[in-house]
Amino acid sequence: MRTLPDLRRAQYAEEHPLGHPLEPRRSGPLVLVVEDEASNRLLLTRILEREGYRAVSVADGDSALRAIPEHDPDLVLLDVTMPRMDGYEVCRRLRKDSRTATLPVILISGRTDLNDIVAGLDAGADDFVTKPFQQPELLARIRSAFRLRQAITRMETAHTVAAALANAVEAKDPMTEHHCQRLAHLAARVGTRAGLDTIDLEGVAYGALLHDVGKIGVPEAFLNKPGPLTEEEQTVMRRHPEIGERICRPLEASPTLLPIVRHHHEHWDGSGYPDGLRGEQTPLGARIVSLVDAFDAMTHDRPYRAALPVEQGLDELVRHAGRQFDPDLVPLLLDEIERRGAAFVPVTTFPPTALLVHGRGGGVMERPGSSSIRAGAA
Repeated sequence: MRTLPDLRRAQYAEEHPLGHPLEPRRSGPLVLVVEDEASNRLLLTRILEREGYRAVSVADGDSALRAIPEHDPDLVLLDVTMPRMDGYEVCRRLRKDSRTATLPVILISGRTDLNDIVAGLDAGADDFVTKPFQQPELLARIRSAFRLRQAITRMETAHTVAAALANAVEAKDPMTEHHCQRLAHLAARVGTRAGLDTIDLEGVAYGALLHDVGKIGVPEAFLNKPGPLTEEEQTVMRRHPEIGERICRPLEASPTLLPIVRHHHEHWDGSGYPDGLRGEQTPLGARIVSLVDAFDAMTHDRPYRAALPVEQGLDELVRHAGRQFDPDLVPLLLDEIERRGAAFVPVTTFPPTALLVHGRGGGVMERPGSSSIRAGAA
């Protein structure tokens, strides 16, 4: 008795006699070839398989739209000129579907007019290869599309995980709503002024968003206590940078993120924690987050005190420059606040995490009465 998969394969073989091998290789990324000419379909399939890709092929746009949810390809090679539905329309439909909105699509066409290429890109294609194609160029464009997709996937994953972790912290203390989002934005602004490159800015943004994630391991009673913490409670609270470091270690962005999470409570004069680092021993990203964290804590309400006016908060930063804060960073923050304000209003292009508006992060500053607390920072 023939099973349902057997019947599907038989039906598919009848509809596509010169199509793909019905059992594609089970290693390497899967590429869907959409080409109405059987000879081109077979040629593309063989090229891909020789390079270690798996390949599935179909002969028209309707079949492509049915094959994508069935096979879940990693990339689509899409002919433009096909019966019933051309490649442009297939591409537009893929981009309208959230499940395939970022699926890499490379159009292949004998049309070489600039207007045709622009039409393909406007339809949502990632790239455009003209026929007759050169095999090295085609393969290079496929590799480039995969690199871009991997980068987008990493960003989406990191963004989602970071937002989820920040949400978990806020859930323990709703009073600090949007604290980490503000920090990510302001830290990126200061980092830009400090001359950080894109990779380091990304680390600062994620570090600011997740700096207090270790407070997941701190009892809510300590976080929401309206008065000073006892010495024992303070000891527990001071463990949160190390807890946060352990939580964030599996993240892909950890090489730039972890030093910020661990060291955002170090002080310029060495009186901070957990490692008592002094001066430039503390990584620059952590020094930036420490500074903006203190400013945000002072200028927003906390369970243990009311917010200070912005001007008074800035005065406190100046007063503790060279003791708690990097004296070279304080003027950068002051200038940024004076020129553009402290509100969460994007004014330039920053890493995506610095501009979060949907995720809601949280964090709590430690209480007055601790010997390590100056200028309102934990």
